[in-house]
Amino acid sequence: MIIYIIGVVLSVIAVLDILKKPISLVGKIISAVLVLATSWVGLAVYFLYAKDHLTDWFK
Repeated sequence: MIIYIIGVVLSVIAVLDILKKPISLVGKIISAVLVLATSWVGLAVYFLYAKDHLTDWFK
């Protein structure tokens, strides 16, 4: 149960962080859906790699 709650909290934090980035609306939607659809793998990829490179990908 605790792992589920941690996953939900991290997902919300990731989506809010994506929405704050200066990228297009389509880029925000694609990124948020990918992070939410891929569960822990998506969260790990987002926080470890994609967080810094997202603005470059969706200029």
